[in-house]
Amino acid sequence: MQLTGIHHLTAITADAAANNRFYTQTLGLRRVKKTVNQDDTSAYHLFFADGAGSPGTDITFFDWPAAPERRGTNAITRTGLRVSENSLDYWADRLQGLDARLTTIDGRPSLEVEDPEGQRLRLIAAPNPAGQPWDRSDVPAEHQIHGLGPITISVPDLGPTEAVLTQVMNMRKVRDYASPDGQGQVHVFEMGEGGAAAELHVAVQPGLPQARQGAGGVHHVAFRVPDTAALTAWTERVSRFRVPSSGEVERFYFRSLYFREPGGNLFELATDGPGFDVDEPFETMGEGLSLPPFLEGKRQQIEAGLKPLA
Repeated sequence: MQLTGIHHLTAITADAAANNRFYTQTLGLRRVKKTVNQDDTSAYHLFFADGAGSPGTDITFFDWPAAPERRGTNAITRTGLRVSENSLDYWADRLQGLDARLTTIDGRPSLEVEDPEGQRLRLIAAPNPAGQPWDRSDVPAEHQIHGLGPITISVPDLGPTEAVLTQVMNMRKVRDYASPDGQGQVHVFEMGEGGAAAELHVAVQPGLPQARQGAGGVHHVAFRVPDTAALTAWTERVSRFRVPSSGEVERFYFRSLYFREPGGNLFELATDGPGFDVDEPFETMGEGLSLPPFLEGKRQQIEAGLKPLA
């Protein structure tokens, strides 16, 4: 049993319209789904991805009127975005108004930047990043963001988290490096075939205060499983290890299992399919408000409570 990589990452915005502009216009991603949080239908759930909405490429946002995140440990702290190896100079120029900083982290040329709400991003030069370009992006195809990874989390104590990653989730610990923020050591765990799209970086930072989730922070990270049969096997495995979980949850665009690792970070295992074109044409997906079938009867009420994105 192997997870095959990062599936998606879900963060928090307090300004859905500005968030939508930044990720589609500045970063040039495609909005592949405009829907709502299925547990809180007053909030948008926006999905930004490559041109095809491929698994492993989408960064998503819950629109909640939250105070800014208080940074610290017990949190998902940095989202990697993979680009071609010759693209970092392009992005450094494009994002220069955001104090983007070129550096090398874990041996990879990188560009550290924050979105307008303080969401911490890291563009990483990766060989063969393999995303699908979006032909309506403002970013040239050769420089477009191809997908997620690695993702960095912070915990105060490595031992319990490492046990879950290696014994329950079958990840492999492969190396470590000094944290670029000067706080502690980062331990790299890989899954599947490895590489930037299939790595979780765990920063051990006992000297930091406990984070408080909020706007500009991350809600959870999801890992890929190929199909529902594999998810059921993972659900049984998590249960055998006595890790409390949500049980399987139908999200319509994929099926999920949620649980927290010992450092408090929320993990999700999510299937690769059926995908974002299951309920609307591929060519126009993400343009209108999509609702899963169990919410369709409440469309008028839901739409009335949402703010325009334009």
